Amino acid sequence: MSRVLSLTEGRVREGQKNIPMINKNLKYLRTKKKISQQYLADEMGIPRTTLGDYERGKTEPNLEMLVKLSDFFDLKVDELIRSNISHLDYEMLRNKHMKVLAITVDRNNKENIELVDSKAEAGYMESFQDPEFIKELPKISFPNMPEGSYRGFEIRGDSMLPLESGSIVICSYVEEIDQIKNDETYIVVSKQDGLVYKRVRVDKASMQLVLISDNEAYLPYEIEYEEIDEVWRYYAHLSFTDAKTNLNDLIDDKLQDIQRKVTTLTERLTES
Repeated sequence: MSRVLSLTEGRVREGQKNIPMINKNLKYLRTKKKISQQYLADEMGIPRTTLGDYERGKTEPNLEMLVKLSDFFDLKVDELIRSNISHLDYEMLRNKHMKVLAITVDRNNKENIELVDSKAEAGYMESFQDPEFIKELPKISFPNMPEGSYRGFEIRGDSMLPLESGSIVICSYVEEIDQIKNDETYIVVSKQDGLVYKRVRVDKASMQLVLISDNEAYLPYEIEYEEIDEVWRYYAHLSFTDAKTNLNDLIDDKLQDIQRKVTTLTERLTES
């Protein structure tokens, strides 16, 4: 690190244009963190116009400012100066509760919505932190999506009827356990259970999530915080069969179940 700083310091003093990436990187990083020029300028202790000149490439930060900027964005000075960060097609988002989220972005630096279908689920459990794996997942897009990190998951089974097997659930990334709202639906990713779509309740005292199926035939169960790899909150879903047909089928199943129970009860009463 000292060798890089010494070299950079000399170049800045000479007034040469030897750090052409700094302006693009500053704008990219500030936009990615969703902070204003004024906020970053205040954090750096400089006028907003000075930061604007950095981003336009009119002036260059001195050595002290480069160190402050690299510390703020958690990058090495050499990366800030030499790497074309704005052209990376993935990034790593870190947070204090979950692990590491790998995402991809398009040419406009907008996050893609990756699709994890049933064929990719096993691979996802092994490689959800691997940017190269995420990069190869199919991409889907929707207009007017709110800002955030989204992913699509294909669900299987009948535990969440009337949402049928094969539906695609579009979810937004949950960064912290405290953001989970009781009795809403989430994709929960864990080595223990794989990828499941359930209604969730938070048990803070036991540091567990209670996972509940909408289909009462499936019993609720608990999962420890430490077992959780990712949590994604339901935003929307794609269904591939008629909703009324699904509802009618569900009602028919319920009625048949009730009829079976009534028949069994009647037989027991008759025998007694």
